[in-house]
Amino acid sequence: MASIEIQGVCKKFGDIPVLKDVNVDIANGEFVVLVGPSGCGKSTLLRMIAGLEPITDGNILINGTVVNTLMPKDRDIAMVFQNYALYPTMNVFENMAFNLRLRRLAKDEISDRVGRAAETLNLTEFLGRMPSQLSGGQRQRVAMGRAIVRNPQAFLFDEPLSNLDAKLRVQMRTEIRELHQQIRTTAVYVTHDQTEAMTMADRIIVMNAGHIEQIGTPDEVFDHPANVFVAEFIGSPSMNLIRGRVRRANAGTIVSSDGVNWPVPNEISVADGEEVLYGVRPEHLQLVDGEEGLPGRVRLIESLGSETLVFCDIQGREICMKVFDRLRFGPQETIRLAPKPQSVHLFNVMSGARLAA
Repeated sequence: MASIEIQGVCKKFGDIPVLKDVNVDIANGEFVVLVGPSGCGKSTLLRMIAGLEPITDGNILINGTVVNTLMPKDRDIAMVFQNYALYPTMNVFENMAFNLRLRRLAKDEISDRVGRAAETLNLTEFLGRMPSQLSGGQRQRVAMGRAIVRNPQAFLFDEPLSNLDAKLRVQMRTEIRELHQQIRTTAVYVTHDQTEAMTMADRIIVMNAGHIEQIGTPDEVFDHPANVFVAEFIGSPSMNLIRGRVRRANAGTIVSSDGVNWPVPNEISVADGEEVLYGVRPEHLQLVDGEEGLPGRVRLIESLGSETLVFCDIQGREICMKVFDRLRFGPQETIRLAPKPQSVHLFNVMSGARLAA
């Protein structure tokens, strides 16, 4: 296992900055996921850790040693790519053993390492097959097996599941997480899929436009997003954001927007008259009875089986609510909904930063 330290790392392509003063400490045995939209710099950062991309400024340390100038082969890391990159003329055993043979390991040692990796990945019965005779998920497991047999200090995954169908993606992310729990090797995983990030990571690093927006556990970035970008990017559907102005009232603090008064928890410290973005996730809106809550006209209902998305019109603004019970209403009906008080967020309009309680 290895610790990985990224200290003030910058990267430019010509005069264009793509990474700006990135600082991250990854502990021994940790599974860290880099997540963000396309072009945010997450794959570039992974390639710099691997030694496949030179650093413009800053340092990368593996186990306390600066590796800026080390060749990829000398960093003792293994990388799993988006495309499987298997040798089509070699069977599974030969693909997994190839790098070990280049290192001139003894035949018994090679057989032992490949055998143990194949057993871990449920590939034993496929060792004699060619890549063309395997499914997409099996090929990806072979690619991981080829990395595992090297016993590296760290694994780097560059969107390894993006070529798989939806069912296989779910299966493979479970298998990768279980594999990590078995071998406890440090892992850095790149994805643009926030569901993968939330379900797999010990910690998530949310990136945007070359810099880090937030680092935290999945629960931390979901429950306490640092800013509007994280609030919108993490969570599906994304957080409802309503622009309004804070008003003090006898019944408590509200955010007034287009004649609608959204309740604010007393714990959030905010100045009277301040303009803010009021945030509430779809799953944190609830149906209420009688005259309580806010009236909304149902525009669209999307049933997903275990949950239902309800898109409502509240004074001309579309609001999404996620419910987990069977509905008793349909489109064009008026319902009343209210946010769960402790799940409301306020954000500064100018900076986008969350206003802490």
